[in-house]
Amino acid sequence: MNKIYKVEIITRPELFDDLKEALNYLGVNGMTVSDVNGCGMQKGHTYYRGVKRDVNLIKKIKVTVVVSEIPYEEVLKAVEKCLKTGTVGDGKCFVTEVVDVLRIRTGERGVAALMGANEC
Repeated sequence: MNKIYKVEIITRPELFDDLKEALNYLGVNGMTVSDVNGCGMQKGHTYYRGVKRDVNLIKKIKVTVVVSEIPYEEVLKAVEKCLKTGTVGDGKCFVTEVVDVLRIRTGERGVAALMGANEC
């Protein structure tokens, strides 16, 4: 049985179109996109009308993909090539192994539940 991996990519919202194109080029078709807020090295500082304010949270997006046939290492390479600017705030990727998948409509489990998903 092929292993299944979930890759969560947190980055700037304005980079989404480039990221989606890079993932589609790899053959990653299904994804879930969420608007999220957070802070890391940026510390959540912003300026409003010229005055520095601490808001502690910065708007980001989280793109989640689940892969089996495509090695997650290839996804990470594509993400880095696409998103890396070398400045604080480029984002992070988290990779976790998925124990099981259930396609609710059909009852398919595991890798079979991922096949044929062409939602984007």
